[in-house]
Amino acid sequence: MRSRPQRGSTTPLIVGFTAVVLLLVAVVIDASVAYLERQRLDALADGAALYGADFGAQGSEAYDGGLATGALEISRAEAERAVRSYLRQVGAHADHPGLHASVRVRGDRVIVEIAAPVDLPLTVPGAPTSPTIRSVGSAVVDPETE
Repeated sequence: MRSRPQRGSTTPLIVGFTAVVLLLVAVVIDASVAYLERQRLDALADGAALYGADFGAQGSEAYDGGLATGALEISRAEAERAVRSYLRQVGAHADHPGLHASVRVRGDRVIVEIAAPVDLPLTVPGAPTSPTIRSVGSAVVDPETE
C-alpha cells in the first residue's frame, strides 16, 4: 500500500484554537471580576442590614413608654437613615460608583438590596460592557423568634 502525501497547512487550525483559548481566558477573567465584586457587595449589604437593624430598633419608637416587653419594632425611616449613614462611613459610593441601595422592613427583619455596575476588564463579544451586580443582605432584630 502506497501512502499518499498529505498537503495542507496547520496554520488555520492553530489560529482557530488560539482564538478559542483567548475567548475562554477573557470569559474566565470577567467572571472572576464579577464574582469578586459580588462578594464585596454581599459583605456591604450584610453590614448595612446589621447596622440598619441595630439603629432602626433604637429609634424613639423603641423607647416610648419604657422598656419593651415584646419584640422591638423597627422604624423604617431610622433603618434607612442608618443604612445610608453606614454606606457613607465605609465609602461605598466611592468604591462602587453608581451604587444604589434600597431598604425594606418586614416585621423584625431589615432587608437591604444593593446594586452597582461592574467594570469588566475585558470585552467578550456579545456580553454587556457594564453589567449590574445585585446583592441582598438581611438582619433580624430578635433572632429568638426565628
